[in-house]
Amino acid sequence: MPSEFDKPYDPKEHEGKIYKLWEESGFFNPDNLPRAKSRGTFTIAIPPPNVTGSLHIGHALNATIQDILIRKKRMEGYRTLWIPGTDHAGIATQNVVEKELKKQGISRHDLGREKFLEKVWEWKEKYGNIILDQLKKLGASCDWSRTRFTMDAGYQKAVEDAFFHYQKKGWIYQGERVINWCARCRTSLSDLELEHEEEKGKLWFIRYPLANKENNGYIVVATTRPETMLGDTAVAVNPKDKRYKDLIGGRVVLPIQNKTIPIISDRRIEIDFGTGAVKVTPAHDMLDEQIGLDHKLAAPKVIGEDGRMAAEAGKNFKGLKISEAREKVVKMLDEAGLIEKVEDYTHNIARCYRCGSTIEPLRSKQWFLKMDELAKMAIKDVKTEKIKFHPEKWEKIYFDWLKNIKDWCISRQIWWGHKIPVEEVDDVLDTWFSSALWPFAALGWPRAESRGSDLKNYYPTQVLSTARDIINLWVARMVFSSEEFLGKPPFSDVIIHATILAKDGRRMSKSLGTGVDPMTLIEKYGADATRFGLVWQAMGGQDIKWAEEHIVAGKKFCNKIWNAARFVLQNKNLNTNKKTHADKKILSQLKKIQKQVSKLVDKYEFGQALHILYDFFWHDFCDVYLEESKKNPNAEVLSRVLKESLKLLHPFMPFITERIWREFSEKGRMLMIEPWKS
Repeated sequence: MPSEFDKPYDPKEHEGKIYKLWEESGFFNPDNLPRAKSRGTFTIAIPPPNVTGSLHIGHALNATIQDILIRKKRMEGYRTLWIPGTDHAGIATQNVVEKELKKQGISRHDLGREKFLEKVWEWKEKYGNIILDQLKKLGASCDWSRTRFTMDAGYQKAVEDAFFHYQKKGWIYQGERVINWCARCRTSLSDLELEHEEEKGKLWFIRYPLANKENNGYIVVATTRPETMLGDTAVAVNPKDKRYKDLIGGRVVLPIQNKTIPIISDRRIEIDFGTGAVKVTPAHDMLDEQIGLDHKLAAPKVIGEDGRMAAEAGKNFKGLKISEAREKVVKMLDEAGLIEKVEDYTHNIARCYRCGSTIEPLRSKQWFLKMDELAKMAIKDVKTEKIKFHPEKWEKIYFDWLKNIKDWCISRQIWWGHKIPVEEVDDVLDTWFSSALWPFAALGWPRAESRGSDLKNYYPTQVLSTARDIINLWVARMVFSSEEFLGKPPFSDVIIHATILAKDGRRMSKSLGTGVDPMTLIEKYGADATRFGLVWQAMGGQDIKWAEEHIVAGKKFCNKIWNAARFVLQNKNLNTNKKTHADKKILSQLKKIQKQVSKLVDKYEFGQALHILYDFFWHDFCDVYLEESKKNPNAEVLSRVLKESLKLLHPFMPFITERIWREFSEKGRMLMIEPWKS
């Protein structure tokens, strides 16, 4: 028995060495696996983390879930492929590099597009693989020889082909629409790329005088954004609102601008909001835009893409910041006696998901992808159970978005990304346009590459594990993309893993100081303990309130496994005795556990599987059977139960199990490819 078993298990001493052995074995690559042809293939495409990122606790949980599935299937004899890679993350990466340049006192405009992109590539080469190296420390058994990046030359070809395919079908078009605009990043964003937060503001009740000189009355409208009234082209009421029945068809004087605008009726107006009468600003609100189109209203653009008031706002406002314009408008209305009242009002505001700036809805010429037919494909795959969500409840979010979908604004006004392949256009494609192709483009679609058979051999994938916040951003888009380009779903099962919250229930965030760095946990407790603590808390779709004590419990469990192995090794060469009642009982319990764990993992109930495995090993095997074995040890049964337990534990805690297995493997065969028993 090696002397290292005489001291407590030290993950720092073993984990790096074990991972090196795995990589040198070549078994992460399915082409090198033994015994694999009879069981077929099993593929997972990793949700590609942003090239700007470092591993956060959600990544760690998700990667552990995928690794459990991959390791179990590999042991079952499948040709397992876990495709790794990173996403170019257009806006995020550009922001990071721009911040670096700012420290040097220069901007991307000083460099120009070509030189700036050279800087981005330099940054990517230096920092872009940090998160992949961190995944290795966690124990992720990806096939690193197949690592992809969404700006690889082959991947760029896939994105171009997809664009031209849609364009040829007439599904891609240019149009002027109200979109979400970030003045800080100077780009459009989709609804899915916004973060909403509550903000305490004001609700102003403004009098719009009736234009009929014989009537000195007025309509009162309520708004949280008085500065946008400079672009109003109507006041709208619900046709069922009896208060305004006689005013529909008349006109009011738009304060400050001193022009008349119509009073219209529209069923989309909420009778219970404010006074039931609302101002319509077609160039700066998505609902107002639809109302404006239906009623053939003008759409003056009074806020520009720089986040300041535009010329159409009037010479008194042109060039002002939005906050300055609001203050000036309110002052002028107040002086004119046109503010009836002001109330405190809490409402949700949209912010850019990257820089945190307030989003400005404004009319802009952009590229769009028609979604009607694509949405039908994505809906059908889940309705017909070609794709199943786990837990099933997440199907509702998927369906709700697809059934109420709008055409997808696919253009972004940044420099880093896939340039829209039209000669005169400087825009790039939304990062999610390229990510939607990930599971098949990562396997070489549309061109045969050095491994031209990958798409044929490993597609479609079997499982996607991801977070709830990208069900629509990414999952739905991969489904309709795969159906459109390959005529089949990209995967059969979607696992939506739990969200890990801070201990007090708040969202984890580095900026808020509520984040937990998994690399710190690995350094302190080891990768196996970290994986144990994450999976131990993953008992289904419920959110997890972070508790580090479960990682501590994982470290203690590692020591328990290590100590049990020491005892078995000490008795390894004893003569085998006739089986006692205790021997038969533990073997019976083992057989039962093998079936239960296998079944639970196949049902994606990872936490439940780990709980019963822990109880068996700690209590049934160690506390009961090993104690009884001290009187009359049966070497055969001891070795058999330990070895089979190591197999069951391996997908969850791969490092320590592989290290101990080396002491029992007479032919040097690695645990990672030992047969799984169920």
